[in-house]
Amino acid sequence: MGIAEHGQPKSGETGYTVADADANVARMKILVIEDDLEAAAYMTKAFREAGIVADHASDGESGLFMGTENTYDVMVVDRMLPRRDGISVISELRKRGIDTPVLILSALGQVDDRVTGLRAGGDDYLPKPYAFSELLARVEVLGRRKGKPEQDMVYRVGDLELDRLSHEVKRAGKEILLQPREFRLLEYLMKNAGQVVTRTMLLENVWDYHFDPQTNVIDVHVSRLRSKIEKDFDRPLLKTVRGAGYMIKDEG
Repeated sequence: MGIAEHGQPKSGETGYTVADADANVARMKILVIEDDLEAAAYMTKAFREAGIVADHASDGESGLFMGTENTYDVMVVDRMLPRRDGISVISELRKRGIDTPVLILSALGQVDDRVTGLRAGGDDYLPKPYAFSELLARVEVLGRRKGKPEQDMVYRVGDLELDRLSHEVKRAGKEILLQPREFRLLEYLMKNAGQVVTRTMLLENVWDYHFDPQTNVIDVHVSRLRSKIEKDFDRPLLKTVRGAGYMIKDEG
């Protein structure tokens, strides 16, 4: 049976390799709670190749102990674990006041399953089998989010500015008119500036699953948004990361 069928990561399978990870990733420390030892070995090895310090726990009780006694930037938690299931681990961590971002990995990938995991205190949910490029991108986003106040009302990337209260977008002082969906798309990209945002992440956070993921609606909206925020400006900001997704970043 292939790696993807077990749910193990396949680094570089989509053209986005660990070498493309943001430099900030090198300062991260994560905990992987996974009972499949082969899957855990692949995952932790790939994380370490990306410069991330990755600890491993093979059951729920050990994961709860390590997550309570140590400080991590992100935890990656399998849902079905021996001794204590992943949902129970996350719920107990939250009861103990531990707010470390948690990404849930699970073969249970229906919307109801995701809702259950998120309501238990998870911050993100990735079904198995998965691409390691997507897992890494999501971990980057969660790690960057830790400790950052969500009260930021204005996002800035270079000379591009988005005001979440007034819904105004300006670049170099020039107002840019966006449709509501374009605004949400740009808001999510700017919230995660400098990080790869995958199509699935946009589907979950901007479109709320309300369309067929096989359509090209994301590509169309990204293209429209790019034309609006980059037309008549010298420096591009919205980058397509081949095989992975999109990133907004000021490289000037």
